[in-house]
Amino acid sequence: MPAINISKIWKQIQSSDFNLARDSQLVEQVKQVAITSTKAAAVGFGTSGWRGEIGAEFTLKNIQVVAKAILQVYKEADAAVFEALGVSSFEELQTKGLVIGHDNRLLGKEFCEVVADQFIKAGIKVYYGGEMPTPEFSAAIESLGAACSVNITPSHNPSNYNGIKFNPADGGPAGPEITDKITQNSNALMEAHVWENLGDINWEVIDPVKIYKNFSEKQGTIKYGRILSLLSKESIDLVCDHVHGSTRGRPAAMLNNPQCLISLRTETDPLFGGVAPEPSSKNLAGIKQVLDASKSRFKLGAIFDPDGDRIRFYDGTREIDMNSFGAIAFHYMVTWRKEEGVLAKSVATSNFANIIAAKLGIAVMETPVGFKNFRPWLKRSANPKALIAFEESDGITGLNNTLEKDAMFGLLIALEIMAVTGKNLGEYLDLLYAEYGRLYPERFGFEVDKSLVGQPLLERVAEIAKSAQPGSKIAIGKKSKVVRELLTIDGVKIIFDDDSWMLVRPSGTEPKVRIYAECRNPEEKDEMFAAAKALFFK
Repeated sequence: MPAINISKIWKQIQSSDFNLARDSQLVEQVKQVAITSTKAAAVGFGTSGWRGEIGAEFTLKNIQVVAKAILQVYKEADAAVFEALGVSSFEELQTKGLVIGHDNRLLGKEFCEVVADQFIKAGIKVYYGGEMPTPEFSAAIESLGAACSVNITPSHNPSNYNGIKFNPADGGPAGPEITDKITQNSNALMEAHVWENLGDINWEVIDPVKIYKNFSEKQGTIKYGRILSLLSKESIDLVCDHVHGSTRGRPAAMLNNPQCLISLRTETDPLFGGVAPEPSSKNLAGIKQVLDASKSRFKLGAIFDPDGDRIRFYDGTREIDMNSFGAIAFHYMVTWRKEEGVLAKSVATSNFANIIAAKLGIAVMETPVGFKNFRPWLKRSANPKALIAFEESDGITGLNNTLEKDAMFGLLIALEIMAVTGKNLGEYLDLLYAEYGRLYPERFGFEVDKSLVGQPLLERVAEIAKSAQPGSKIAIGKKSKVVRELLTIDGVKIIFDDDSWMLVRPSGTEPKVRIYAECRNPEEKDEMFAAAKALFFK
């Protein structure tokens, strides 16, 4: 009997002529292969976890291997690794326990049972939250005093993928000192591993929504009274699109089910209606349709990804991505809330917030790409603390909140901003443009020879810094710009004296170079990209 081509089946499922009522056997076929397959897979466990195609790489047997690999990290940890894990011993892990849950993908609970079984057999307490967005794991770890969490999700990836994220005791994303060991252990165990039948899954079922709400109220960052007053007294339409993800029901629970709330795409659908489940411009269409017809004074639309760690907004007049919203939220925390702290942002994120911070006299902590890099300014003992931490790929958190990207925090702080300032997000943004000027961010990329993948590409990009020292001039179209600042924390970021900048970042796994650019004049973007590419090939 020929082997089943899972990728081919997934292409049929994701094709435009797929009909679930007619073609449900294809989905069942994928599930059965994922449950019964003994085929090994290569595991690459980064900060955002390991992701694989359901039935091809992501199977019950292979997840059992990863669960064993995580336990092995604890069993073999030295003092430095235990410090990163946030516990002092394997016995402390047994006592404090694991939080586990999943998003809305195929076989989410079944994958959780496989992981939980390994932990329970090792004498470790397990808390099961069922369907959970990513920030609820962080809140549950802290609220329950748990040692770690396992989240079965590939975040915003298409429906044919599933994934596994691991967070240590502070609730933030695991760093490479942990994930590198999980990767190494997984691949060492993979080939020889034989499936182990599950025992009794005696986990404790928790209410993650209640835990997150109590956590958020306890932390005190969000001013709920002001938000609830806005929702009950003012003319407002609030539209939340969950794209069939795990955030469904959360805004209603957090905001006491206000009459003004309209929830879109809350039905159970592990195929996400056939769309890429991400907070993209294309996926905002449903929100736009509702708010464009609204006559209310206040309007806010928010779209989430399946695991609730990304969010994007629409205010009835324009789309507001995280490059803009992060700056709005930061300015609000400093000028309206009068909070003291710093701004944390990734190097590929818009410098609009940097310009605001400079004029307000607030320090900026610019980090390599990856939310884990915000940990020093988000942890409870941090001094100074980040008022807002955000990255251009729609992730945000803030003062005393979770160490993870938190879309619900984004929604709540947006509503608080509207309640306190009396302005829609676009109106607030226009005031910032009037005071600080405007920047236009763009992204571009190009492929290079496959021989450059890895270290050669890193070295090639690093060479750019030699031609971009502060004070030097770089040709941008028919004119030249003076380099004001050079950052080499993640690729090469060149900041010019007119606040425009360009970042050249190599892919670590593909023969690709990514270029980010931002300029005062949107007509300069092509010239900026051409200049960055010229520096690479110089």
